[in-house]
Amino acid sequence: MYRNRTFTLSFPPFTRWVKRIVIGCAVIYLFTILLGLASPRLSDDLFKYFTLVPRLVVRGYIWQLVTYSLLHAGLWHLLMNMLTLWMFGSQEEMDWGSRKFLEFYLFCVVGAALVTIAVSYLHIGMTPATETLGASGGVYGVLVAFGMLYADREIYLFPIPVSIKAKYLIWIIVFLVVVATLQPSQGGVANFAHLGGLFFGFVYVKFLLRRGLMAGTSERYFSLRNSYHRWKRRRAARKFEVYMRDHDRTVTFDEHGNYIPPQDSGKKNGGSKSGWVN
Repeated sequence: MYRNRTFTLSFPPFTRWVKRIVIGCAVIYLFTILLGLASPRLSDDLFKYFTLVPRLVVRGYIWQLVTYSLLHAGLWHLLMNMLTLWMFGSQEEMDWGSRKFLEFYLFCVVGAALVTIAVSYLHIGMTPATETLGASGGVYGVLVAFGMLYADREIYLFPIPVSIKAKYLIWIIVFLVVVATLQPSQGGVANFAHLGGLFFGFVYVKFLLRRGLMAGTSERYFSLRNSYHRWKRRRAARKFEVYMRDHDRTVTFDEHGNYIPPQDSGKKNGGSKSGWVN
């Protein structure tokens, strides 16, 4: 009991993709440590090809937009990212489903990478040759989503006997990241990735969460494709009308490009339609 409120100390379940990301990052970290001991040169090559290096990404190394999030600079870096992902990401995956959570996480990871690349070419605290690695972009996206969706949920700051609502905790984290980014001594490298993750996490929850990115994109694609085909059909109908008039014959099409038989020309909407109806 604390201030007449009951707290329970329990861990969230390891959901499908949270578990896979945590295990994958841990295994890769162990592999890089062993590889560094066995062959430092090969280890350096590995990091060169799979960390985020903006000048390499623009030359075609696009896999770095994702693979940088699987590499970590040290054990503490790995533990903090994976613990945060587990504590907050599991709740989101349980509520959204595994497929949407993975889409959201990758959206934040790639978004953070794009922000980092843009900042590097503006030479703000880094250059296009600067390497960035770590899952922090995706993790910070998970954090901001938790703060937006579970704003009034109280989080117990173990081992300190203090609780704080999720929305306040997230705003504190955002403030600290912004301050760290503006510090010249920090270089701004990882912190810009953090800001990118926060921004893209906010955008996804605010605008894309209900349908999901892939569903919304596919709907937009098919809508544009159908609009194009309808325009082609109306254009073909107008050309055919002109052709038939040049041969002293009259044919009629409605505004959708559907043929109107002569006996139906006076009826509303052209009466019966031909087999062209979309």
